[in-house]
Parts: sequence; C-alpha cells; structure tokens
Amino acid sequence: MSITVTQICRYPVKGLNAEPLAHVSLAPGEGLPHDRRLAIAHGAVRFDRDAPQWLPKTDFFMLMRDEKLALLRARFDPEASKLTIERAGRPVVSADPTQLLGRTLLSEFFSGFLAGATRGAPKLLEAAGHMFSDSPKKLVSIINLASVRDLERVVRRPVDPLRFRANLYIDGAEPWQEAAWSGATLRIGDAALRVEAPIGRCAATNVDPQTGERDLNIPRALQAGFGHARMGVYATVTEGGGLAVGDAVALATEPLAD
Repeated sequence: MSITVTQICRYPVKGLNAEPLAHVSLAPGEGLPHDRRLAIAHGAVRFDRDAPQWLPKTDFFMLMRDEKLALLRARFDPEASKLTIERAGRPVVSADPTQLLGRTLLSEFFSGFLAGATRGAPKLLEAAGHMFSDSPKKLVSIINLASVRDLERVVRRPVDPLRFRANLYIDGAEPWQEAAWSGATLRIGDAALRVEAPIGRCAATNVDPQTGERDLNIPRALQAGFGHARMGVYATVTEGGGLAVGDAVALATEPLAD
C-alpha cells in the first residue's frame, strides 16, 4: 500500500484550531505559509515585531493550560489580511492583525475570553514571516494515521488526529514506521523534506479539539502502551515546491543508522 497525504493543516493562531488546505507551496527552511503566524501572549511578554525572536511556548496561552481555547474557531484570510474568531459558530470579532488597531481589537476579545490571566492581559502578536512554533527552527510536523490507530487500540476509544496539531497527515505506512525516518528525505509532490526527529507530546494533546474537554491522558497512554511519549515527526523543507492532498510520500534517501 502506498503512503499518501490525506490532510494538510495550518494553524494561523498558535493554540487555536486547524485550517484544512487542499494544497500548499513550501519554501526551503520554512514552515507552511501563515502557520503559527499569530499567537496569544501573556501581557508581560516582550516582543519586537521589527526584529522578531523565538519565544518559548510558556510565554503563550496554549491548550496545555488553557483548554477553553478549543471552543474558538479562527479563520485567517492572508489576502484580505483579516483574522476572524468564531464562538459557537458565530463570528465574535474580525480585524486586521497586521495593524495596531486590529491587534488591539483582537487582544480585547481575548482579554475578556481569558479573563483572570495571572501574567497580564492577553495580547495578540504578529510579525510577517515569523512563526510562533515550539521549536526555534521552522519545521513541518507529520503524523502517521496508522500510529494514531494503534494508540486507539491502547486507549480503547477514538482519538482525533487533530489532537496532535500536525501539518501533514499521512496514511498507508505501518504503525510507528515514521519513528525510524530520522535523517531520511521524503519526497512529497514537488517538495523534499528531511525528517529531523520524533515529536514528544505534552498535555495539550489531552484536550479534545472539538469540545475543549480534557478527557484523555495521551502522554501517559503512549508511555504505558509503547514505552515512550512520542507521536509524529518534525521535518525541514530542503527543496521547495507544491504538494497536495492525495500526493504520494516517497522515501528518497535512507534514514540515519542508529
């Protein structure tokens, strides 16, 4: 059975929902365009839009501690430069996050929604070309759906793959086959990606992305079932190009030897 891409997702606002994409164009050394371009930071965090620097995830509101973020839906239109936030299916705020006024309006909404923050009122951060990722490097995350199904066997209930907030979801591989891909190059569509390392999982995966309920302990289940707390792999784009849902995933070079 061939390995194919079944879903492509970007997450315009760090900690908020996925936006599915039919296709995407990748550039060397970059993540998906507009992936994690925006983030909701604690009020005390300092950030220079003109000289953006990587910040640790503890500087931001995130599902690991703020599960109610799963109740919101974000839609980002990069052409119109507009971010729309919905709650219960209804738009509650829409503004241009690249402008001070727009960021102020959006920050005011998050301040109300996340009332009681202990490190200052939430503020929305944005910088063109910047990626508010958990890693200092700009990476693409990949989830093998066969591994998720194997986890379902352990927890004895469905596990929404979106808990893992990946960019590319693939199917057709053996369970955990991706764990041996470190150092290998994957050819997907016109792009090439070098697999860097497996992804360790935190408590953010415990939150149901649809309901906002903290209803599973994914790291503990992974540790109990497989002796580790990893799911998926990070990859670096080494050759730019387009890729689309349905594209084949080919192992272009062999993984590094242990």
